Amino acid sequence: MHGEESTASIPALLDAARRGDRAAAGELLQRYADWLRLLARLQIDRGLQAKLDASDVAQQALLEACRALPQFRGSTEAELAAWLRSILANVLAHEVRRYAGTEGRDVSREVSLDAELAESSRRLQGVLADTGPSPSAQAAQHEQEVRLAEVLARLPDDYREVIVLRNLEGLSHEEVAQRMGRGAGAVRMLWVRALSRLRQEMVPLA
Repeated sequence: MHGEESTASIPALLDAARRGDRAAAGELLQRYADWLRLLARLQIDRGLQAKLDASDVAQQALLEACRALPQFRGSTEAELAAWLRSILANVLAHEVRRYAGTEGRDVSREVSLDAELAESSRRLQGVLADTGPSPSAQAAQHEQEVRLAEVLARLPDDYREVIVLRNLEGLSHEEVAQRMGRGAGAVRMLWVRALSRLRQEMVPLA
């Protein structure tokens, strides 16, 4: 991202994007890329992970959001986040049908995915609570989630993985150890170090 991106608020970018500023639209949606990628990863079953890449799903959702942005009628960051989640749910439902071989449009699946994505978003709030004080007392909760996703994306792979498995997927230390091919004791130590690193990375965002 270029240096000026952090100076513009989400509402300001949204307003500019509606006036036809394509650069603002691109910057606005790119801010949600890591968040959408993380939510997608949490919804892709392990059996499909070899075929369905969370980054590709998130990118497709961003492309669809870019095309549909002129029709978006919300005005708050919370409404924008909910809208992006619904687009991601639609893309995920389509891709799951394609790879799982399910025929037809399953609207109930899209509704279910949207609810599951909202729940995953709430789990991100739980990780924020685990990392101590809010990184910005004035920021909306979902904006903090987006920032958290950005920080997670920058962490070393093993740190990110242990936090995702333990805090977001809710696996026990033993289950995480099995998934990561490590001992349970080693995973506990890794998890503590990962959360410590996460706290450190979140501080500059205050």
